[in-house]
Amino acid sequence: MRAQCPRSMSSDTSPTPEQLVAHLTLLLDLEPKGGDRFIGRRRPDGTGRVFGGQAIAQALGAARRTVDDAREAHSLHAYFLRPGNDELPIEYRVKRDLDGRSFSNRRVVASQEGKPILNLTASFQIPVEGPHHQSPAMPDVPGPEDLESDSDIRRRLADLLPDGQLKTLALRPSPIDFRSVEKRDWANPQKREPVSHVWFRTVASLPQEAAVHRAVLAFITDFQLLGTALQPHGKAVFDGSVKAASLDHAVWFHESFAADDWLLYVCESPWSGHARGFARGQIFTRDGRLVADVTQEGMLRHT
Repeated sequence: MRAQCPRSMSSDTSPTPEQLVAHLTLLLDLEPKGGDRFIGRRRPDGTGRVFGGQAIAQALGAARRTVDDAREAHSLHAYFLRPGNDELPIEYRVKRDLDGRSFSNRRVVASQEGKPILNLTASFQIPVEGPHHQSPAMPDVPGPEDLESDSDIRRRLADLLPDGQLKTLALRPSPIDFRSVEKRDWANPQKREPVSHVWFRTVASLPQEAAVHRAVLAFITDFQLLGTALQPHGKAVFDGSVKAASLDHAVWFHESFAADDWLLYVCESPWSGHARGFARGQIFTRDGRLVADVTQEGMLRHT
C-alpha cells in the first residue's frame, strides 16, 4: 500500500470527500524503518486516544508488507493492551512465524514509548479454489439510498452536547459514510434488541489494490460492535454514561470486496456482563455475498 500525501486540510474550510479518503489511506500506510519494523502515522485530528480500528489496520498493513503480493490476508486476531496516544506515532515490529506453500503467518507488536499497546496475529493465503457454501442469507433491509447519513444525524446531536471530546467526535468529518437501518437517538437512547444493521462505504474512491480495501475494512470493523452491546441497556457511547474500549478483536476475510462500494454490517451482541460486552458481525455486499465475519469483546464500564 503506497499512499500519496494529500494537501493538508485547511482549518477554515471543510475537507472534500477526496481529501478525507486520501488522509485515511495515508493514515493506514506505513513508513518502513528496516528489519521488519514500521512506523504508523498519527491522526492529526485525534481526540487523545488512538482509535482501535486504526491500530488494527496499521498492524495488518505492517504484516502485509512482509509477505509476497500473491498472498492475501484471510484472518487477523488482536488484543488491545494499553490505550494508544494520538499525539505519538506507533511502532510496529513484525515476526515472520511461517511461510508455507500456501499460507504465511505473522505476529505484530504495536508499541509507543517502548510499551506494547496491541498484539496482532495475521494469516495470509494464496487464493485457490475449494468447496464453497454460504449461510445465512443477507437480511432483507432498506437500501442505503433510503437512509439518512449517520454523520448528518450526529451533527444535529452535537448541538445538544457540551463542549468536549464527545462533541468533537460528533462533529469530526468522517471518510466513511455510515447509514444505520434502525433509527438512532444517541442523545436519548432507548432500550432495544442487541441487533443493528448499518450500510457503509468510503465517501470517495479508493486505490484498486486489494490490500488497501482490506486495511480499510479492518479499520471500519471496530465501529458499531460495542454500541450494539449497549442497546439492551438503553445506553450509547455518545451519551457519556459508559466508558467503552476494545479488548480483543478478530476478522475473517472470506471473499473479495470493494470498501468504496456499499457494504452491509450486521451486528449482534449475545452477551454482556462483568464490565465486558461481546459482539459479532457479518459483512455483506449489495448482491448478498458474505465477505467477512467479525467478533469483538470490549470493556463497558459505568462512568
